[in-house]
Amino acid sequence: MTDLNDLYQEVILDHNRCPRNFHAIADATHRAEGYNPLCGDRLTLYMKVDGDVIADVAFEGAGCAISKASASMMTDALKGRSVSEARALFDRFHRMVTMPPDRAVEDLGKLSSLAGVRDFPVRIKCASLAWHTFKAALEHEQRTSTE
Repeated sequence: MTDLNDLYQEVILDHNRCPRNFHAIADATHRAEGYNPLCGDRLTLYMKVDGDVIADVAFEGAGCAISKASASMMTDALKGRSVSEARALFDRFHRMVTMPPDRAVEDLGKLSSLAGVRDFPVRIKCASLAWHTFKAALEHEQRTSTE
């Protein structure tokens, strides 16, 4: 289990150091700002939805390593998915990070590296900020907060 934890930690650190899709999208069709007042994480999420497909998704902002890594992995995971697939992935991710720590984790690929936040309830909001901001953007809400 230690090797797996080390791998998961390295995935998070890599996405924090070199976040994927870290830029604005000039012609975004959806946009929302997210804020986590507990630790000060802030991000702006940009999406370009073409029909029912998330053609592009990116973010800008600043925050802790977990927040930035989660946003980076989320953008990778959502790009090219249908809106309904993306909503279902939101539900699966949210369930994973909020379920009791003693429950088995569904395999969500690299996203599974964030399951460890379940052991630290205050960090759940860090990991889920980008996801709630994504959901707000889909619903054309301009802002969301993890309060």
